[in-house]
Amino acid sequence: MLNQFSRTELLFGKEAMQILKQSRVAVFGIGGVGGYAVEALARSGIGTLDLIDDDKICLTNLNRQIFALRSTIGNYKTDAAEQRIHDICPEIQVNKHNCFYMPDTSDQFDFKNYDYIIDAIDTVTGKMEIIRNAQKAGVPVISCMGAGNKLDPTAFRVADIYDTKVCPLARTIRYECRKQGIKKLKVVYSEEQPVKPIEDMEISCRTNCICPPGTARKCTVRRDIPGSNAFVPSVAGLIIAGEVIKDLLKK
Repeated sequence: MLNQFSRTELLFGKEAMQILKQSRVAVFGIGGVGGYAVEALARSGIGTLDLIDDDKICLTNLNRQIFALRSTIGNYKTDAAEQRIHDICPEIQVNKHNCFYMPDTSDQFDFKNYDYIIDAIDTVTGKMEIIRNAQKAGVPVISCMGAGNKLDPTAFRVADIYDTKVCPLARTIRYECRKQGIKKLKVVYSEEQPVKPIEDMEISCRTNCICPPGTARKCTVRRDIPGSNAFVPSVAGLIIAGEVIKDLLKK
């Protein structure tokens, strides 16, 4: 009988679709990269999604984030994501965590509950905490390196962290992994040299922050505010989702 995943089942088969339905994937960070990963996982038949993000949708998110619409500005990203996911497939279980994942909040999560973990956050400390805890729990993890300040969506690669090049964030994570004895880590990274954003204070969040009321981490306190677009982070997110689906079906 036809259902919303019938076209996917034509490629994967019935047994594979059952595996995906029984899978639980945690997505840390549901912005430009993580949001598109969530979208693709929901449309692929993943049964349970854990969404971890403490941010609210801002006007400046509309250029690249799939859950960002005029109608969702000011909402928690997790709430907007849940609504869209259930509009795609009401049966998907969504677990929301309005949380900024760092060492001081990591005890709120038991990684053994997950079948796969996506790291789409942008702080080195948080990324390393996710990577360590995923490997300690024996759960596969895929980590996204820098997608900001990039213009070429064809420059993304999937590799082990020790085989990466060009990407400044990958260099930092590679150093941290080596220092902490982490032997391997699957990542999506870009071999494009980052573009330097235009220095124009009239369009900078640094001096014109319009984050919604109640936003925990405003742009004014961020070290860097990268430029971005609609077609680079989305590609990274879709690549990540494809890797997750592929790996889940290989188990």
